[in-house]
Amino acid sequence: MSDLGFVLLLVGLAVLVVLGSWLVGTANRLDRLHVRTDAAWAALDAALARRAVVARAVAGSLDPVPGDRLRVLAERAERAPRAERETAENALSRELAEVDRQAVALALVAELVDAEHRVVIARRVHGDAVRDTLSQRRRRVVRWFKLAGTAPEPAYLEIAEPEPDLPRPRPSARVVLLDTEDRVLLFRGHDPATPDHSFWFTAGGGVDPGEDLRAAALRELREETGIALPDAALTGPVWRRRTVFSFEDRAYDGEEWFFLARLPDGARVSTAGFTELEARTIAEHRWWSAADLAATAETCYPVQLAELLPELLTGQWTGALRTVR
Repeated sequence: MSDLGFVLLLVGLAVLVVLGSWLVGTANRLDRLHVRTDAAWAALDAALARRAVVARAVAGSLDPVPGDRLRVLAERAERAPRAERETAENALSRELAEVDRQAVALALVAELVDAEHRVVIARRVHGDAVRDTLSQRRRRVVRWFKLAGTAPEPAYLEIAEPEPDLPRPRPSARVVLLDTEDRVLLFRGHDPATPDHSFWFTAGGGVDPGEDLRAAALRELREETGIALPDAALTGPVWRRRTVFSFEDRAYDGEEWFFLARLPDGARVSTAGFTELEARTIAEHRWWSAADLAATAETCYPVQLAELLPELLTGQWTGALRTVR
């Protein structure tokens, strides 16, 4: 063999080695993309299954006709084969969008919102994985050398996402704190989005995830007034209020639980524990008598406070939870 032939042979072998290494690397990368897509689908499938379970629980709290319809669609989505999954899941999404969430317990609404949010995240992760895998599979070299092997071509799952402006569930615990003259403590605050409109409200605030209502009421009272009470000092909850409101241009689905408590002898209100937001949005606090509440033209929450407060002052609480506005 001549020197030229030998050189050409070496060059040819080198090209084959480089090409072979590139093809093996491409095949391995494609295999990893398929694994990623399969894992993303498993996560999406699990998120959809959880949403269906929560949807069935929601159906149990609705009137018979809409409840049965939602239950059937949830079960259909769970059993649908992959080819029919899109249609079934979209039908369930549309039905969930029609649910009057004010008629559903807030804890269940919060679980539904969480399930829907997980579906959105899982669908986007799955979509990204499918996009990257398809992009690699459609390259000419991959098709020519059949580097995808027998792996099926992945497909998107196009399902509708919930409306982004649905109210966010917000359970809260509040305290109707009375002084020795049977006056209730109220704070005057405003929404930063509407600084010209102020309103009065009781001490209290949002319940942290996993936190007990009574523990939340005691914590909020301590943070907002500096008054630390034992658990036994709380009565109730005596009232429950469901309301949709906005704060800083964000809509909330609120459920407030009101406890009754007395100001300990010698205790004084201190707002030193206010958060930065509370310091910005709460202008003052004062003690209100039932007569003050009945006579004022200012906005106070709950709006029935003027008529409800005398009932708490004149009688022993029977243990019945009252729904208020």
